[in-house]
Amino acid sequence: MTENFKHLYCMHIYERRLWEKNIRLIAGIDEAGRGPLAGPVVAAVVILREELFLPELNDSKCVSERLRNKLAGEIKAKAAGWGIGIASVGFIERCNILQATFYAMRQAVRHLDLQPDFVLVDGNLEVPGLSTPQAAIIKGDQKSASIAAASILAKTTRDAIMKYYDILYPKYGFARNKGYPTSGHLAALNKYGPCFLHRKTFRGVKE
Repeated sequence: MTENFKHLYCMHIYERRLWEKNIRLIAGIDEAGRGPLAGPVVAAVVILREELFLPELNDSKCVSERLRNKLAGEIKAKAAGWGIGIASVGFIERCNILQATFYAMRQAVRHLDLQPDFVLVDGNLEVPGLSTPQAAIIKGDQKSASIAAASILAKTTRDAIMKYYDILYPKYGFARNKGYPTSGHLAALNKYGPCFLHRKTFRGVKE
């Protein structure tokens, strides 16, 4: 058994338990962008086919940008279904980052072409307002193939958004820092102040 196969076998443990109960359409949900000082929070949901084999699939934080982009294309082409949800900076400021994350996750599920039978959610909290049965998995992006696939789509989608905003606001370095509080980003904030994309209620911006 190759290392990739062993890894993928372990990544399907939660899905296999549900498939064995004849629960077929299992969705994984993850988000990107809870920690940055700027930009939206993006959630993704993915329903993997049982026979789909993506040997390089892993948590988005554990693979290179090039591999993330490759995997994102494969997931979109081969998954049984996928959806994206976005909560804007304005939504984050009005409702707080946790509620914005839940909103983006619900939007992602609503954008699916087919509804899942069960949802696996990354983290320690289930998503309020979903009618589908669900379970939260701490560090689920490292333990569930469906959640890992969702993490790939959420990360690549949000990175693309921040690269676009870098064209409009190049002095903040959004293409490099993706809105996270790097030293370069904080220095630009101190020099130029925040732009409309910044989360003005977040520490590091409101000061």
